[in-house]
Amino acid sequence: MGQSQARGDWVNEVVDKYADMVYRIAFTQTKNRADADDIFQEVFLKLCKSAVAFETDEHIKAWLIKVTVNTSRKFFASAWNKKTVKLPEELAHDEENTDVDVVSAVQSLPSKYRIVIHLFYFEDMLVADIAKTLKLKTATVKSQLSRARELLKNKLKWRI
Repeated sequence: MGQSQARGDWVNEVVDKYADMVYRIAFTQTKNRADADDIFQEVFLKLCKSAVAFETDEHIKAWLIKVTVNTSRKFFASAWNKKTVKLPEELAHDEENTDVDVVSAVQSLPSKYRIVIHLFYFEDMLVADIAKTLKLKTATVKSQLSRARELLKNKLKWRI
């Protein structure tokens, strides 16, 4: 087996293991499938082109999260995106569906709060790991989580 085939097999394993996580983060940031698909592809293309020597699975995971967040931010900074208005196509307005209400409330949070909520609750990351991955202080992550929870509480209080 050649070196390029071994690299290809390794990339396939990484994609299999982390595809759902990368896609969920991209979707959480962009709020629609088409843009999340584009970011997903770009992240794994960057992985293929990367010369980073990953030490552990946690190192790969942290790298993928950081690249996904940065790629999403770059997407929002693009001139095209600034001129278009996107509505969350994936979110139905079903008054009886609590899950949709929660997802909608999370999606409506500012990006900095969405990402910490997603990593903490959906990726089961510890505050210290989130801080390290996003290159933030632990206190900043705790503060963002607290503010995000308060915003969610206010958005969802009619459901309680």
